[in-house]
Amino acid sequence: MIRLEHINRTFTVGDELVHGLDDVSLQLEDGDYVSIMGPSGSGKSTLLNVLGLLDQPDGGRYFLNGDDVTQLSEQDQARVRREKVGCVFQVFHLVPRLTAAENVALPLTLAGVPHEERDRRVNEVLASLNLTDRAHHRPDQLSGGQRQRVAIARAVVTKPVLLLCDEPTGNLDHASGIDVINILEQLNAEGITLLLVTHDQELGNRADRIIHMIDGKVQS
Repeated sequence: MIRLEHINRTFTVGDELVHGLDDVSLQLEDGDYVSIMGPSGSGKSTLLNVLGLLDQPDGGRYFLNGDDVTQLSEQDQARVRREKVGCVFQVFHLVPRLTAAENVALPLTLAGVPHEERDRRVNEVLASLNLTDRAHHRPDQLSGGQRQRVAIARAVVTKPVLLLCDEPTGNLDHASGIDVINILEQLNAEGITLLLVTHDQELGNRADRIIHMIDGKVQS
């Protein structure tokens, strides 16, 4: 389902060339649950950004469902990202002036989904995450755990095949973090491919497969 072949991504920091990703090759199957671990600066978030088509590699090829998405135009990459990839971050990135339901509806609105279908899907995903009674609350009226659940709802309302999570529990207390991880694991059990970047060894060990990264390389 996902195949990376010799992916490289470099950045210039001052006069120094930094290898964010250094000849990374890996393959993931449909429905995998994978944690990506390593020290700060090891390339974890850069890898997630490439997988999410948020960043373009300098070299190598990225295949998603058999298609070489590195060769697509920016417009086509945006379409693939909108239709097939969901992203959840440590910072919730919710629009403050919009309600929970309106935040969740945003990707469907951008995709041109008709109003009636949009409302149906938003209501379904909010109900599945026990957020129906918070649908008309703004982010500042929600707890941290509720805000992250809204962010998850927004990421999955488009029914993506791949869910990328970058430190999704980093801003939450332990109980809220476990609640969020349980939700993500339930989505994985329903068939979505889940990639989780975390510094937390306990959370990382819950995955079926662990990818360790150091200095932009996959070590194991």
